[in-house]
Formats: sequence, structure tokens, C-alpha cells
Amino acid sequence: MRTIKGIGVSAGRVLGPSLRMPPAVPEPDAGARFGADSSVDEEKARLKDAAEEVRADLRHRAETASGDAKAVLDATAMMATDPMLLKAAGKHINAGMSADRAVWEAGMEVAAMLQSLGGYMAERTQDVLDVRARIVAQLDGLPAPGIPASDVPFILAAEELAPADTATLDPAKVIGLVTSGGGPQSHTAILARSLGLPAVVGAADADSIADGAELYLDGASGTIVVDPGVTEREAAKKYATRASLPAFSGTGTTADGHRVPLLANVGSGKDARAAAVAGAEGIGLLRTEFCFLGRDTEPSVEEQVQAYGAVFEAFPGRKVVVRTLDAGADKPLPFLTDTSEPNPALGVRGFRTDRTSPGVLGRQLEAIAAAAGSHEADVWVMAPMISTAEEAADFAVQCTGAGLAIPGVMIEVPAAAVMAEAILSKVRFASLGTNDLTQYTMAADRQLGSLATLNDPWQPAVLQLIRRTVEGARAAEASAPDSATPGSKNVGVCGESAADPALAVVLAGLGVNTLSMTPRALASVGAVLASVTIAEARDLAALALAANTAAEARTSVRARLGILEDLGL
Repeated sequence: MRTIKGIGVSAGRVLGPSLRMPPAVPEPDAGARFGADSSVDEEKARLKDAAEEVRADLRHRAETASGDAKAVLDATAMMATDPMLLKAAGKHINAGMSADRAVWEAGMEVAAMLQSLGGYMAERTQDVLDVRARIVAQLDGLPAPGIPASDVPFILAAEELAPADTATLDPAKVIGLVTSGGGPQSHTAILARSLGLPAVVGAADADSIADGAELYLDGASGTIVVDPGVTEREAAKKYATRASLPAFSGTGTTADGHRVPLLANVGSGKDARAAAVAGAEGIGLLRTEFCFLGRDTEPSVEEQVQAYGAVFEAFPGRKVVVRTLDAGADKPLPFLTDTSEPNPALGVRGFRTDRTSPGVLGRQLEAIAAAAGSHEADVWVMAPMISTAEEAADFAVQCTGAGLAIPGVMIEVPAAAVMAEAILSKVRFASLGTNDLTQYTMAADRQLGSLATLNDPWQPAVLQLIRRTVEGARAAEASAPDSATPGSKNVGVCGESAADPALAVVLAGLGVNTLSMTPRALASVGAVLASVTIAEARDLAALALAANTAAEARTSVRARLGILEDLGL
């Protein structure tokens, strides 16, 4: 029996055989050149056709996906025909290199360049290498990379999954996931949570797990046991037969009736309809990128109206919070962002794109207002990457001009949390994007497994900034003309931390008004929240704030929430 530790990112305790990702697409021969029966132009055409086939395949897969999975597949599809990649490959073909070797070389060059830029651009290296392998497979008539096939359910082991693979996991066959790389906010972790798949990432020794080895995986504690014993088997059996989570009632509340509405994060009309079925009280985050990704040009106002309307239609009379386009960094768009920025994570992204490409935001607000006017949803609109009160005021003016009455901001930058009172004096509400807030607070790339312990929303510094934001909102509320209305400066959380039932209790105790999450988490968060009074939640928040480390904060709070063990959370 051998124990391997990693970062637990999705709760659950399962037993099963391990299967590793299949061998990578083999590297084409270094001296491969195209023959006399071909020409430079023909070889370039062959490369272009293969790239288009890969792009079409990924886009087709995106059509049947939704939310995060759809966004990941759309972004990867764009990479398949990226001009930088194809231009670099074309230069090698000009020198007589075969198409498969040319794109292999070009992929290495582009990946190395992105890696040198660091931050979000470094995250794109996995996309480039994945696309490179898919194009080579298409050129050479090989199977494309993908999840291994199996007749029995298994635990998937990998160094790290390509976004396109992660987006198409079948939870009926893949019952658990362990990777040696990645962090708690990587694509792998986020999508595992959205699928309800027990997962551990950043487990450095996971590469040593033999194919077919029996594993016990605990996605809450981040533990993997090879050749498990009686204790682990009993834990997995208990989890399998645990008390069933009651379906979410549609009303988020503490045991003593304190209301904490539980909303859903969605990316499309399909997502919104599923969230409504799951009992979500509204939408706390509509990611509008789904309308823009996978395109070379800006969608028309009419296209946007139709897309947003499909979401509004699912929640008549309910709150729907729309985040305006969060382009840049890990979501570059050819018609809007500059991929040559030396540090895109600190560059022109989110609301800042309105400075360099004015008009795109204005047309989006026009589309949101038109869609809102045709439906009964209570539409709120927020801008990402707001850092100052001046930016908040500018956005509020633009919303008013478009006929949108409830403007807000994302709190993702520490400066915005510190200046929350001033910022909320300009807008109606704020939503904490804890993924980016944690990354920027701890100066830790959220994709790096080596920094996973830093990039943890339980970090006391992050919790202090959340408290500071709530205090700023209450101060702004007290001095506002509508101060007689409690909660007139609403503070929500729409980051991944809201889906952690224990942390959700802490957030409620800190004074957060609403929590928004993947619809799959509604039942677990609702059940745990309903097990405590608001006074107990405040006590647990104080306990977390007093901790010196993220691990101490998490452990001390979880120890006081016995319901977590009962529900296998």
C-alpha cells in the first residue's frame, strides 16, 4: 500500500483500476521531407486541410457541449488554424520539410515562445501542443489523442489533460481523475467539479502509478492510495452508500431562516435551462464569452440578442447577472486583443479592452438591453477587471446610456477589494471572482500545480479581502440615497469557492449576500448551509479569518461541520 498526496479539487471517495492516457502521437521523423511527387504549395495545402479538419472536429464536439466545456473546445478549435502556428510551419515547408514535421517544429517554437511570456500565455502551451498532435494525427492517418477506452469504469491518471480531452470526459466510465500537474483552478479542476467527478491534481508522484493498479481516491483530502487496504475500502463503500443529498429546494437559507440565495454560473441557454431544472434561484454569472469564442469576427448585435435571450427566457422574473466580455489573457480574440503583450494577465483584458477597442462593449450593452426588453428576467450587468472607482463610474454611465438600470463590477483585483466603498458608491453591486482574486492576491499562477497551495481561496489574505469588500459595501450602502433598503449594495461570489460547501458557509458568515456556482453544487451547498445558523456561520468565518494558513482555515472549519462526513463531502 502506497499513499500519494495531491490537491483535492472535487469531493468523492472511489475505488477503481487506473488507466493512463494513451501514448502521445509519435514525433515525425526529424529528417522528414516531402517527396518529388509533391510541391511546397501542395504540402501547405495539405497542412491547411488537416488544420481545418481538426478545427471542424473540435467545433462539432463543442456543439454538443455546454458551459466551460464548450468554451474550452471553442478556444482550442481556434488554435488549430492559428495564423502564428501555420505561418511558422509554412516557413519549414518552404525549406523542404514535410507538413507533419513542419507543424511539429512550429508547435515547439510557438509553445516555447508562449512559455517564455509566462502567466496566462504560458497556459496556452498545452493547447498548442494538443492541437499540434491532432494535426499530425490527421496528416499521418493516426488516431487523435483522447481518453482511453475501457469496458469497466476506471480512474484516469495523466500528467495533465489537454483542455479538449477534459471537456469530453464521460463520467459513466471515468469515475475519478488524478493528475501530476495542474492546480485547483486549472481547466481540469474546474471541469471535474462541473461533472461532479472526484479529482486530485498536482500529485507529483502520480506519474509512477502503473496501468491497471487498484486505486483509492479521496477528492476532498487530496489522497490517492495504491493497492488500498480495509480502511480505504470501507471509506469508499460508505461513500457509495452515503446519505443521498436532498434535491435543492430552490431556497438557500441557514437553519434559522437567514436567506442566502443560491444562483448558478452558466454560459448558454442550454446551461440556463439545466440550472433552472436544478432549482437555481437565478443566474449569478452569465459568461458572455460563449458568444464570442471560436470566431474571427465580432458577433452582430442581432446574434448576441438571440444568445442572451435564450438565457433570460429560462428565468422569468428572476435575477440574471450578465458579465460583459472578459476577453484577453487566457481568452484572446483576434478582433479585440493583442497576443504580443509581455504579461497578458496584467494587460488589456476585461473592461480595459474598451480603451483599446471602443465600440465592442457599447454594442454588447445594446444587445443585452434589447434582449432584456424582450424577456421578463431581472437583468443585472457587471464589468470584469475593474480596478478603480473611475472605471466603475464609467461603466455605470455606459449602462445607463444603454438603458440598463443595475450596473455592477467584478472584484478580482486586490485594489478593487481595498477600495470597495468608493467603487460601490458608483454602482449597485459587486461580485467576487475568487479565482482571479486569489491568483492576484497571492501572485500565484492559478494553472501551476507547483503553486497550488498558494492558489487556494482558503488563504487568510483572500478571506480578509472578501471581508474588506463586504465592509466597503455596507459603508457605501449606509451613505447611499437608498440606504433605507437593506442589501442595496449587494455582494455576491461567483468564483469556484462558492461551490465548496464548507467555504460557502464561511462566505455567508462574512456577510456575502448571494452565492453562485455550477448547478451540480447547489444541492450540497444548500444542505450544508441549512445545517448551521447564521450566528454559527459567523463564528466559523471568524475561525477561518484567525487562521495562519489556508490548511489551518480549511481544517478548523471542516472539523466543526459534521454534516460533511455524513454526505461524503
